[in-house]
Amino acid sequence: MEHQKLPPHWNGRRYYSLDSYLKETFHEKLYKLSLDGGMTCPNRDGTLSYGGCIFCSRGGSGDFAADRHLSADEQITQAKQAVSRKFTGNRYIAYFQAFTNTYAPAEVLRKLFLPVIQRDDIAVLSIATRPDCLEKEKLVLLGQLSRIKPVWVELGLQTIHPATAELIHRHYPLSCFDTAVSNLKQAGVNVIVHTILGLPFETHEQMLQTAGYVGESGADGIKLQLLHVLEDTPLASMYRAGAFQTMTEEAYITAVTDILSILPPHMVIHRLTGDGDRQHLIAPRWSGDKRHVLNAVSRTLRERNLYQGILYEESSYKVYKIN
Repeated sequence: MEHQKLPPHWNGRRYYSLDSYLKETFHEKLYKLSLDGGMTCPNRDGTLSYGGCIFCSRGGSGDFAADRHLSADEQITQAKQAVSRKFTGNRYIAYFQAFTNTYAPAEVLRKLFLPVIQRDDIAVLSIATRPDCLEKEKLVLLGQLSRIKPVWVELGLQTIHPATAELIHRHYPLSCFDTAVSNLKQAGVNVIVHTILGLPFETHEQMLQTAGYVGESGADGIKLQLLHVLEDTPLASMYRAGAFQTMTEEAYITAVTDILSILPPHMVIHRLTGDGDRQHLIAPRWSGDKRHVLNAVSRTLRERNLYQGILYEESSYKVYKIN
């Protein structure tokens, strides 16, 4: 497959990257501005649990987000200044990343999101949330916003396996995720699914099963995230007690390349890894060099003669269902 002509919109890559999608769709590069909507999470405030999912940082997985005490406009200004050395374009993705960004009444969300999506310098409104925080009135709002500009909703699935979901304190069933994807698509919203590779006790096979399920879920995009052990999390206590080991770089690269081969070719790959806050990162330390990991994935795809979707049609994972 080394000389096979890849789809032109992949821009020479062996997978449909977010960068390729943005250039194809918006005809320019867009940069994400990480924002904080000032919300919490039902896993933190006692509605479902306290303390959040066991891997979630004190910042609600939004450690690089702007200061939540500022207004949205002030946060956007701050975030633009922070990325000004990397990006000189005129339009951005407003990414509400920290905690659960639909965990507020619909009218509160309207007052937060509407002025942001109406800004000339914002091309996309991206919202990270939980599938169990998408009530009817919020879906109506998201549908209305999507008729102004593209709206992306990122659902934190992490895994399809019930035992792991219980271990990480996710506190919603897989059926809730299925319903959320269906409802969001009906509302005209672009759906991205966040998954974590290397969750405690999960096998390579189970990671592929999760990815295969996401590939058939109706979602538009996927994020593949390496499990990071961060300070001040329940996961850190488990790790220091020797309860589990984090993935090696070799195992992670193998998992990512295997997963890409079974995902549908049209699914946008929003992330292949992640770089946790180095000040709070305990393990795996090798993950700190994100560029090295991305290069290793590309090199391994070439060496293995793989590309996204090469095994999709014959994959047993694309019809995988939890009993």
